[in-house]
Amino acid sequence: MKTTKIVSFDNKNIRKVWHNEQWYFCVVDIVAVLSESTNPQVYWRVLKKRLLDEGSGETVTKCNGLKMLAEDGKMRITDMGNLETIFRIIQSIPSPKAEPFKLWLAKVGQERIEEIQDPERSLNRARENWKKYGRSQKWIGQRMLGQETRNKLTDYWSTHEVKKGEEFAILTNIIHEEWSELSIQDHKKVKGLDKQNLRDHMTEAELIFTALAELSTREIAEIMETKGLNENKVPAKKGGQVARNARIELEQKTGKKVITGKNFLPPRKIDKKS
Repeated sequence: MKTTKIVSFDNKNIRKVWHNEQWYFCVVDIVAVLSESTNPQVYWRVLKKRLLDEGSGETVTKCNGLKMLAEDGKMRITDMGNLETIFRIIQSIPSPKAEPFKLWLAKVGQERIEEIQDPERSLNRARENWKKYGRSQKWIGQRMLGQETRNKLTDYWSTHEVKKGEEFAILTNIIHEEWSELSIQDHKKVKGLDKQNLRDHMTEAELIFTALAELSTREIAEIMETKGLNENKVPAKKGGQVARNARIELEQKTGKKVITGKNFLPPRKIDKKS
């Protein structure tokens, strides 16, 4: 699935997303930084027209319309450009910040490439972030083990005609619903989550059963040699059922529910009325 991040230049946020194996940056955010316009959306519309009129339409057409979180909290189609496209746009905006921005952009654009070449960078960054948010070493170990199990499953899907994005999401939800008897969205509601990553707010037990379900799904799929979305729905259900049976047995023996409303959200501030 797409990885979305917010990075900062000169105290201004710039949205970026990992798409088609490369970083894409929000054009309007970059225009806002370089032009210092009070209305960067209008500035970009005018600049697009000028580029088209000048015969530089290729730069404009290479901007991908991708859904990004807007200031109003809604997902909106936004013009995004890869590094090559963004560098061309920068050349069209007169700004004293252009050169330092190019250097900064090249650095942040390299981040994901370095993580692919040296995955340990990504793992260490994740580990440090979780520590920063107060996760225990035991929880971090289980979270990372679960992610490795997840990656092996998605690797299988990728090489067996399952499409990234929607089809991955469909199969993931089938597995989750089978083992937990809740859809991913319903599980998030139980925990009071909105846009947060559900796995980052699971208890150790929830992480273990999620990993068991995904491990079982992959092993069953490998034996069945399933291909495509429809065929892979079968091992997804069977793998989830393996974990559900184990969950039910544990709950019967301990008298405690595995699925809980526990999360790692910061405590809400209560306004004191004078």
